[in-house]
Amino acid sequence: MVTGGGTGIGAAIAVALADEGCHVVVAGRRIKPLEAVVRSYEGQGKLACHEVDVADRDRVGELFAWVDRELGPIDILVNSAGINVARRAMAELDPDDWDRLLRVNATGAYLCMREVLPDMRSRGDGLIINISSIAGKRAGLLGGVAYDASKFAMSALGIAVGLEDGPHGVRVTNIYPGEVNTPILVDRPQPVSAEHKARILQPDDVAAAALMVACLPPRAHVPELVIKPTYQDYV
Repeated sequence: MVTGGGTGIGAAIAVALADEGCHVVVAGRRIKPLEAVVRSYEGQGKLACHEVDVADRDRVGELFAWVDRELGPIDILVNSAGINVARRAMAELDPDDWDRLLRVNATGAYLCMREVLPDMRSRGDGLIINISSIAGKRAGLLGGVAYDASKFAMSALGIAVGLEDGPHGVRVTNIYPGEVNTPILVDRPQPVSAEHKARILQPDDVAAAALMVACLPPRAHVPELVIKPTYQDYV
């Protein structure tokens, strides 16, 4: 299961997992991009899609019930759904946007993890990959206060659950990408040039990192992984 699987990092991870033989469900708020990912896939794996708002507890429950009926247990969950807003500085951030970012970026990951963990615990195996952000380790001006806070929350969630459920065979990995050329760039306060998009990470770069984690044997656990553009500082 890959949330936020209709575009960007989520779509790239879904395709990479399908190419490795996984039966992948891509989920997200907008059905058309999800269907486009499924239609355009030409590999040997299997892709399906289902609409969901990860911030809606009932909708999340319905999604995972559908997957359980149609496909069975989930071995890998990738939490890639995430949003940001243009007006992101503290002086101009709308409280409703603060609430929305926390619901999608942090609570959405919690709700999805809550659905898969009981079965993973009972089987003694499972992998959860959270696509956080460098903003979830190094708060800064680029992401904005709400995005930074939501990604810190997601990061802490992943680390804490990994500590709790590692003894039950469940591995949780937080991946912290730097700047990535994804549709979320349209919400930047200033337009991003084509030259800048070309020199930052591409979705396939993050997908390769996620696939490396997913292909490790159950005895190997990567708690955290930072991947950034070569030019970008990490201080």
